[in-house]
Amino acid sequence: MTRVLLFGASGFIGGHARDALAADPRVTEVVCPGRATYDLLGGDVAGLAALLREVAPDAVVSCVGALTGSAGELVTANTLVAAKLLEATAEAAPQARLVRLGSAGEYGPLPQRVPVTEELPARPVSAYGVSHLAGTRLFQLAGEAGQVDAVSLRVFNPIGPGMSQENLLGRAAARIRAALAEGAGEITLGPLSAYRDFVDVRDLAALIAAATLASTLRHRVVNAGSGRAVTARQAVALLADAAGYDGAIHEVGVGPQRSQAVDWIQADIGRARDELGWSPVRDLATSIKDIWAAGDAR
Repeated sequence: MTRVLLFGASGFIGGHARDALAADPRVTEVVCPGRATYDLLGGDVAGLAALLREVAPDAVVSCVGALTGSAGELVTANTLVAAKLLEATAEAAPQARLVRLGSAGEYGPLPQRVPVTEELPARPVSAYGVSHLAGTRLFQLAGEAGQVDAVSLRVFNPIGPGMSQENLLGRAAARIRAALAEGAGEITLGPLSAYRDFVDVRDLAALIAAATLASTLRHRVVNAGSGRAVTARQAVALLADAAGYDGAIHEVGVGPQRSQAVDWIQADIGRARDELGWSPVRDLATSIKDIWAAGDAR
């Protein structure tokens, strides 16, 4: 039986990960320390090691990270947190499985439109992607050296109930909701022509649980996507249909710096399927309907 120490349980992905882990009969307890207990961003290695000794977890899962900010802020949240987890776990809980979330932004632009495997050379083109690639590489090196039983999940575009306006569909849902409330006939978003691999956050949470609880890991990097690429425009159109919104959707400006140079990406999810027994079970239309319904419930 497994005791899991989960960081980031109050966040979008972390909340769903907590639910998936708590529902698994192999998990005896999910410990979710708040920032008052230990701040993974600002705390030191000694404090983290002390927490690990106190909890004595069989697995440590980190859903902590940053999507936006300065290069220094992104490195702190996505690289230094990874280094801190590795150092403290090696010292205080060396037998624990250690799971972190990386990003598809690590790959960078793809010269050909073929599903990207974990073996493809990563060439990120943003500070966000670089910060995650550094964390992923640290985990990979530590895992392959036998220092810590570590794995990074390269998360593509997570969507689903509870997503924030930091993400495209969360932002689109908020603007459509405001337009419906105000009787407005148009909304404005950034460019929607890029192809993205949208994965339901509940499917992602199931993969987090699978990686956390697997008896052994053959590889230290695993893609976490749906295995399908659609345009952001198609996804927003599905959202508008779910909302009953028939107004204009204008595309203005540029997309987020972390992804604007990548016009197409799709995950090859064969490794997750073959090694962890995981496949996504929700299609895009279902995920988007649930995004809208969750907003109505609030």
